[in-house]
Amino acid sequence: MPERSGYGQFCPVSMAAEVFCSRWTPLIMRELLAGTSRFNDLRRGVPRMSPALLSKRLKELEKSGIVSVSRGSGGAVEYALTPAGEDLREVVLALGVWGARWVESQLSLRNLDPTLLMWDMRRRLVPDPLPDGRCTIQFRYPELSPTKQNYWLVVEEGEVDLCYYDPGFEVDLLVRSPLRTMTAVWMGVAKLRSEIDSGAIEFDGDPAIARAMQQWLGFSPFAEVPARAA
Repeated sequence: MPERSGYGQFCPVSMAAEVFCSRWTPLIMRELLAGTSRFNDLRRGVPRMSPALLSKRLKELEKSGIVSVSRGSGGAVEYALTPAGEDLREVVLALGVWGARWVESQLSLRNLDPTLLMWDMRRRLVPDPLPDGRCTIQFRYPELSPTKQNYWLVVEEGEVDLCYYDPGFEVDLLVRSPLRTMTAVWMGVAKLRSEIDSGAIEFDGDPAIARAMQQWLGFSPFAEVPARAA
């Protein structure tokens, strides 16, 4: 472990907190544990973090023996968790479960971020219920500025890509929804069926894909955690 100023206590909780509890580090660990391995993809998962600070935190995690760095295909730098990093999986999951259970959901819904929501939806999407071949699903959040209204999930051969600009493919399904509504559904705070029935979520396109949204959407891993916050 690197030398650093810290709590100055021999307690394992203290020593672990010096490594894990730096600002942004738990979120970087969340992304790495979700399978993200490249710098630009990590940035998508922490869009409000500066590239310089992300690079600094990754170097700190490497020095701490949490992350290993290698060259992938084409010479691109790739990050992977070491056994010590993998051992933090239950810690990160437990932190998420605690947050879903005890942090007031309405506080969470103040922090709306369409880029992060769509990135999370991309990696949780379940391709199996969708038609064979390429399937393009467009999400539109009408209340946002024109440059942030539209996102496209392109599913082909089991792979899912997220596009911030029109990829030029025929759209199989257009989903229109307020960002707050879609975020609440993805988090498990609101029910998809209820929001569709109320008209908050609207569809234009293949009705079979629309009917299967409950199966392919791939909700937050914490969506089923019962909330207990006052």
